[in-house]
Amino acid sequence: MANDFPSTQQAEQDCFVTDALIVRPIIAAEREVWDTLMNRYHYLGLRAIVGESLRYVAFLGDRPVALLGWGAAAFKSRHRDMWIGWAPHLQWRRLCFIANNVRFLILPDIHIPNLASRILGQNLRRLSADWEAVYRHPILLAETFVDSRRYRGTCYKAAGFLPLGETRGFRRNGRKYYLHGQPKTILIRALRRDACRVLSDPLSNPKLFKEEGIMVDISTLDIDGKSGLLQYLRSIPDHRKKRGIRHRAISILAVSVCAILSGAKGYIAIAEWAQRCSQSMLTKLWCPKSNITGKRVPPSEPTIRRFLDEADAEAVDSTVNAWLERQTRDDKDRVIAIDGKTLKASARKGARQVHLLSAFLHRQEIVIAQVQVDIKSNEIPAVVPLLKHLDLEGAVITADALHTQKDTAKFIVQEKKADYFFTVKDNQQTLNNDIKTLRMEAFPPSA
Repeated sequence: MANDFPSTQQAEQDCFVTDALIVRPIIAAEREVWDTLMNRYHYLGLRAIVGESLRYVAFLGDRPVALLGWGAAAFKSRHRDMWIGWAPHLQWRRLCFIANNVRFLILPDIHIPNLASRILGQNLRRLSADWEAVYRHPILLAETFVDSRRYRGTCYKAAGFLPLGETRGFRRNGRKYYLHGQPKTILIRALRRDACRVLSDPLSNPKLFKEEGIMVDISTLDIDGKSGLLQYLRSIPDHRKKRGIRHRAISILAVSVCAILSGAKGYIAIAEWAQRCSQSMLTKLWCPKSNITGKRVPPSEPTIRRFLDEADAEAVDSTVNAWLERQTRDDKDRVIAIDGKTLKASARKGARQVHLLSAFLHRQEIVIAQVQVDIKSNEIPAVVPLLKHLDLEGAVITADALHTQKDTAKFIVQEKKADYFFTVKDNQQTLNNDIKTLRMEAFPPSA
């Protein structure tokens, strides 16, 4: 049955080859053979691999020598979770960045010294890239559970896995745990040096954790410097009465802005984000110290809600946009998109839904300005108010065909000292025909 696997000539061309050893994901036609062999020869058999999964086959020359299966991480593992040091709310969202080696089978009659560890090494070097190609996110940590009554886990240790301890002998079925009385040794292997820090850090790179809805990596932004967020927020007055104030307005606003940029979408989410902040971050945000513990204390959800409900939303919006725009002003390759969106469920009786026109940084993926479009007009006259207060010198402005207008182009070039890249469609027939009659070879990219 093992011979039903194709030869190495049929394997993917991006395989990792070392001394004729190839480890690669199986193709669809090999799935049945893989499952049959695993079910027949592995002591645990095979029912299914839970969650996101990848199946691998290892060849030595033209001969298949091993099968590996990776699946979803264990929902809970006290030794692993203590080693990572993550909070429960992060664990639930970031378990997908851990893969569990649920099956590893050296096929019968294969007896080659150190082969298992070499296979594991090759598999681990490509696991994250393969996973990202299929599931659009990387793998930061690999784990496995070894039955110590049968195996010592030597091949895993030789491949760099670290034993953390033994489980208590429970298995999870549905939402319940059952004691089976067979403790196993858990071993883990970080696939990047900072895996532990990245998994446990609530402010980790948003490009990595796209599923969390993070908008901006606030650790890269200036918060308490001379041109930082706190300096910008000073201009927003405190509408509260002075008596009984514990948290300064600037602190509540700073916490709220940073939380929203980190993906918070409501008052409770903002408060939870603040509760997860480190003491150094709370110090940056000017949160007060407790008279009892001496530690920095973030504002509570009711405090945040009451303050934001009465704050000047337009003033806060324009101030934060100005701060974000200042963070990218030194970028020589700024590209800014102009686009309009209608806010869902924003309609009131007798009125249309609110329509906003925004200026959006392509690379940083943040909004730096927005204005509300008059319900009796359209987006075209809103472009000048949108861009009027922005420093756009040297930037490139992009927009859809609606904004391919002479006045808009003149404003961008003459007043804002920027360039534009507009779309031309068939509804502007004269301009479209003029472009078609140009000899494009007369305009090389270097011109």
